[in-house]
Amino acid sequence: MLLIPAIDLKDGKCVRLRQGDMQDVTVFSDRPVEVARRWVEAGARRLHIVDLDGAFRGEPVNADVIHDIAEEYPDMPIQVGGGIRNESTVDVYIQAGVRYIIIGTQAVNEPHLISDLCAEFPTHIIIGLDAKEGRVATDGWSKLSKHDAIDMARHFEEDGVEAIIYTDIARDGMMQGVNIEATVKLAEAINIPVIASGGIHNIENVRKLARVSDSGIIGAITGRAIYEGTLDFAEGQKTADEIAGQSVFGL
Repeated sequence: MLLIPAIDLKDGKCVRLRQGDMQDVTVFSDRPVEVARRWVEAGARRLHIVDLDGAFRGEPVNADVIHDIAEEYPDMPIQVGGGIRNESTVDVYIQAGVRYIIIGTQAVNEPHLISDLCAEFPTHIIIGLDAKEGRVATDGWSKLSKHDAIDMARHFEEDGVEAIIYTDIARDGMMQGVNIEATVKLAEAINIPVIASGGIHNIENVRKLARVSDSGIIGAITGRAIYEGTLDFAEGQKTADEIAGQSVFGL
């Protein structure tokens, strides 16, 4: 199971939001490329980058920084989200070396876009599903839709997406632990991989999630915990590898 460090960008800086609130910001670094280097050197095997300004504006804002990171680490699988609304933006990112493109709100508001993107960029499209009590949230978590998260995930699986990133928005940035029950339920309902997001606080949270990784959970995104030091990233990845490996072999 991959432990995936999050690099959230706002005004060209590496930050973390609390529950998606753009007014509740903690700045961790004004040098995102160096932040990426820190996680690569700690053993990260994938990076999760979000253009927060782009997500709220509806178009890329921190693309130059993302390009710099992709150029610095051309062999590192990078998944990027935030402000991606059309095929041209996807193409620019992929040409820059980004491996996976994350579509969130636009996937819910304009579902036909996803089938088009999957046809044009096969194996590159990931859907970010943010949910609360099983219902999908959109528009920076400001709106709670009537859509059921599992039903939406199944729909996107049929479209051909590569994976689903599932975030329990009640826990993101609060470091209360991943909503394992809801994440496992989603993973078992579909055949494509699920990446857990939101709530990881410490090594015990990693252990609990790794123990159920055989349900289809291939990774977990972590942000505030590794920046504030409640979770040592290298230790977390080592622990995830050990436990998930044991689970695979039935130990």
